[in-house]
Parts: sequence; C-alpha cells; structure tokens
Amino acid sequence: MWCSRTALGRLQKIAPCTVSGFHRAMSVLPKVYVTRKVPPDGLDILRKSGQVQFEMWDSDDPVPRVELLKKVKGCDGILCVLTEKIDAQLLDAAGPNLKVLSTMSVGFDHLSLDELKKRGIRVGYTPDVLTDAVAELTVALLLATSRRLIEATHEAKTGGWGTWRTLWLCGHELANSTVGILGLGRIGVAIAERLKAFKVKKFIYTDVEPRPELAKMIEAEYVSLDELAKQSDFLAICCALTPETHGICNWNLFSKMKKNAIFINTSRGGVVNQEDLYEALSTGLIAGAGLDVTTPEPLPTHHPLFTLKNCVILPHIASASYTTRNAMSALAANNLLTGLRGEPMPKELKL
Repeated sequence: MWCSRTALGRLQKIAPCTVSGFHRAMSVLPKVYVTRKVPPDGLDILRKSGQVQFEMWDSDDPVPRVELLKKVKGCDGILCVLTEKIDAQLLDAAGPNLKVLSTMSVGFDHLSLDELKKRGIRVGYTPDVLTDAVAELTVALLLATSRRLIEATHEAKTGGWGTWRTLWLCGHELANSTVGILGLGRIGVAIAERLKAFKVKKFIYTDVEPRPELAKMIEAEYVSLDELAKQSDFLAICCALTPETHGICNWNLFSKMKKNAIFINTSRGGVVNQEDLYEALSTGLIAGAGLDVTTPEPLPTHHPLFTLKNCVILPHIASASYTTRNAMSALAANNLLTGLRGEPMPKELKL
C-alpha cells in the first residue's frame, strides 16, 4: 500500500472538492519503494516529511526478486538494505525516473556502482552511526573466541563440568599482546580504543597506505601485510570488500601467523578464503577464529567451519543494537529525502 496518505474517507466527507486536489498533490509526490521493514525511526521520518509517497515490503525477510523488479518500476527513489542486489537489471526495471538510491548499510558491495554512476543516480549510505556497535561486538567476539566461552557454556550445559583441571578450557589473554588491524578506519580505531583497557602492549595495522592521523589516536604502527600476520596475537579484519581485498585472508596470510593467534572478522565474508581458514584452524596452524560475516550468508549449517570448536560464528549481528539500527534507518531516510530534493545528503557515496 502506498503510504503518506491522510484519512481519505474523512476528506471526502468534509470537502469533496479537496479530494481531487489531494489526488493531484499525491500524483506529483516522488514515488519511493522501501525494500524491507526498516526500524521505526526511519519510517517516521518518511511519513512525517510529506515529501514522498512510499510503498514498503512489510517483512523481516527479503523481498523476492521478481516482486522487487515489479515494485521499483517508475520509482524516483529506493531505500534498500544490503541483501538487495542493485544491478543493471534492477535499474533497467526501475526506469529513467530513478534519481536516488539510499542503502541502510555502511558496506556497498551489493551495489553496481558503475551502473549507478553511468545513470547519474545519487547514492546514500550509513557510515559512522554503527561504529560503536560494531566495535563492541568485535571485542565481544574476540573475547568469546580467545577465552573459549562458547565451548565452556556447552561443557557446563552438557555435563562436561567435572573436577577442576589445571589446563581445561584455557585460552589466550589480551594483556601484553600485540593486536593487528587490517584496514584502519573509524571502526578499527574504535576497537583499539576499547582494547586499551585490557593492557594491550602494542597496536599495529596495515592499509593501502599509512593513516597517520588515525594511527596517532591509538599509537599504532604501520607495517606490511606479512609483518601484520607475523606479529599479531590477535588480528582484527576491518577492511572494506573491494577487488583488491577479496580473498586477502588466505593460506598465505594464515601460514605466517602465530600458532596462538586469534583471527577475527567483522567486515565482509568475501575478504576471507574460508577453505584456507578451515585448514588453518583444523590443523592447529592458528588457535581460533571468530566470524560475524561469511560467504554466503547465511552460511549453510553443514559447512565444515561449524564442525570446529575453535571457530565461533555469529549471524552478521555487529550493528544489531536498537540504538544503532534506528540511527541507520533515520540516516537512510534523510539521505533519501535530501537527495530527492536535490540537496547535499548527510552521507553520500561519491561515485
């Protein structure tokens, strides 16, 4: 159902002559399709703006592709999430009216940027607002993996908790360790800031180039990728998924890591070669891994990684706090509205 309508029946009773004017006004409002039931703050912004008429796929599950291609036809704007593939097929289906694409995500590997640029379609996204939530989850995942919390919970529930044993369920602690960060951005800095309290000895990082301003905030040293692998006791992956970073965490990287190293990925699943990771974990090449992202998502329950006690897998929940998801929704809505007005977006992806 197209939203942003007032009580039409009431208007008909009070002022019949107003109704035709109401329809004319509605007919000129930009048409928007929202591809998922997004958190309420964003929906409230769209409804109260009076600037658009919008239809929403009112479900927590993804809109079927056939339905999506049908619903975007003639739209001026689309508000999507990261499960929707925005490619040439969809943009062709939408047609020439489409001016703005707003994604409720910080990542944009689901968008065909070349196609969007070619058609002059502006793109909004939602960085910054999820930094704290992702950093918190990364630290939680690191601790759960390194201190073997999932294993310990299982043992307590299933009768494995017997007499005290000297090395039972021992893990690795952060104090006096070296923490490596692959891809030093806002999230990487936020992770390091939280880990300082654990008496980490040293922070190191690698990126496409040194990031001195960010590195200064956490007193981190720039090193090569090989040195990052060799020196890190804990390695946090925070880079974007690009053609250059696709599969960058592979056997070449794992083979250089310490045997007691903990590997943590909360960026994108595509940066990891999962077959190589399985071999590294199953052969004891590295001590453990914590993953919030995989390829594909959801990861099939029969995947070999699920068979390993030293691999903790979460269902992509790094930004899953009520505060953050509502902030993402609100930012996506404001990106959409300002873009449709031809104004600067709060957060626009420059193509």
